[in-house]
Amino acid sequence: MSYYKFKSHDILINNIRTYPSYTFYVYDGYVYLDNAPPISGAFTDNVGMVPSGYVNLYDLNIDRNQTNTGLIYPFVTKDGAREGFSSVGTSTFNKLAFGDVMTGSYPLSSSISRDFYATGETRSRIDALRNTINYYKILSPRFSYSSSYCDFSDDKVNLISIPSIFYGEQVKKGSLVLKYYITGTLVAQAEDIKKNGELIQTLPVGSTLSGSVIGLALYNEGFLLLTASTAFVDVIPDIDYGPENGNPSWVYFGTYISGNVDYTGISAGPVGRLLGRESYSLYFEGIHTIPNMTMFMNAPKNELNNSSNPTFLTYSTASSAYTSSVDYKEIENRQIKNTVYSEYADPTGSFEKHTYITRINVYDENKNLIGIAKLSKPVKKTEGRDLTFKIKLDL
Repeated sequence: MSYYKFKSHDILINNIRTYPSYTFYVYDGYVYLDNAPPISGAFTDNVGMVPSGYVNLYDLNIDRNQTNTGLIYPFVTKDGAREGFSSVGTSTFNKLAFGDVMTGSYPLSSSISRDFYATGETRSRIDALRNTINYYKILSPRFSYSSSYCDFSDDKVNLISIPSIFYGEQVKKGSLVLKYYITGTLVAQAEDIKKNGELIQTLPVGSTLSGSVIGLALYNEGFLLLTASTAFVDVIPDIDYGPENGNPSWVYFGTYISGNVDYTGISAGPVGRLLGRESYSLYFEGIHTIPNMTMFMNAPKNELNNSSNPTFLTYSTASSAYTSSVDYKEIENRQIKNTVYSEYADPTGSFEKHTYITRINVYDENKNLIGIAKLSKPVKKTEGRDLTFKIKLDL
């Protein structure tokens, strides 16, 4: 086996910045992600094994069920290392005997969530963002936990939470678009046109809230704080939004997204249930940086033209190794097999020493194997050919 050392210019490290985009659509009590419907499989009606609007974090248990295929699951055996799951409490762990198996379940899923807080209601999640909100005062005076614009400790607040699995490092500034529909008609749209975290209603032009700030966006943390309670349409009677009745407004955006509100008890109002009447759309882009390593691996001329593969040499019954009870001897002067292509059966092509490269191993400074690059098809290496293989690795 031949080893070659990387030179300084053989390894390049770059960062690839990507902008993944997502659209969440809420309608008729369901959340849809990128308008993707459930896909049925051979063993289940939903191959993703997660509810509509969720992502399967590790794509585990895809198209599986307990009866036909069984489900994979994580497990840890209690031993002297005393390792276990974080979900297992200390007292429960101590009661287990050595050799007992702790199990979990897959798949793990994630989606956006909504927490609504009425005026004066206790709000631990909002209180936890006090320092974060105040930190962004340099962007806008509205980023104040308690001010003339809004008192987040007491006023009505609609909190939309976006898990980092969707946006990566942060939500891209200016990418947020919130749309509010009533019976299929767009009655309000909000965007961050200043790219400073202020969500401003942009449509309909000339409406009551047109040009007004209806909430704030915490891009690094993935939170939307909607505070505008002014109604879009005054002619619609109060609608039952769960914890309270009211006219359509931004504080009710995303109703039916899972969170701190239980919607199972919503009753029929003067204009019927909210189901099927209102729908909501949330679009955003994320920022995700992928470290990328490019390695150039050189196969120099006049090298790598021998192989330990038995098929590299000609073979016949007469060329078998000599063995006895006291010695072992291979036949000398075995010829290299001529595999040069010829259009004729006789004569064969002129002999040319060559090999075929099928894979490349990557080692560390201590010659420990740390990576294997397999080629899609063997590459012919002749003595007069100098090859360079380019391998890219996302870290």
